[in-house]
Amino acid sequence: MTYNFAEMFSRQVIAERVKELAVEINADYEGQEVVLVCILKGAAVFMSDLMRHLTVDVKVEYMQLCSYEGENSRGKIKMDLDVSDDIFGNNVIVVEDIIDTGGTIEFIRAHLMTKKPATVKFCVLLDNPVRRNEGCEKADYVGFVIPNQFVFGYGLDYNGKYRNLPYIAALTR
Repeated sequence: MTYNFAEMFSRQVIAERVKELAVEINADYEGQEVVLVCILKGAAVFMSDLMRHLTVDVKVEYMQLCSYEGENSRGKIKMDLDVSDDIFGNNVIVVEDIIDTGGTIEFIRAHLMTKKPATVKFCVLLDNPVRRNEGCEKADYVGFVIPNQFVFGYGLDYNGKYRNLPYIAALTR
């Protein structure tokens, strides 16, 4: 099977939207500290760019989860890395690359709430609402709403490859 791809969001479009998201977060947390929790590996590029535009005090944590194999969700979420510092009483913003079914953010929220933060919000680069499970919460900060296509680049991968693309592409057949 031959795979082709088309650029969906350019480097410049992404950069502008990331700055806009930072402005929203800065306004919501002015004078406060936030803990950014980067969901590895896909959100690493996004979070790096986002936090450079934040003017609020920031701490950084990481979680690594896995739910995809190729283009398909495995239906189960595996946590390979948890936050290392205590987040009790903190304002937490989870930085995620994409929301599809919403199962991952539900898993993350439930897990982090056991650590008793003051708040947990989600900042996602891409939102694919077509695939969302019924009743799943929406993200608090959304970069782009996308159609139901498999996407990669700017940190998102296709079978471990293409994270280094400076733009987001959609897989076509």
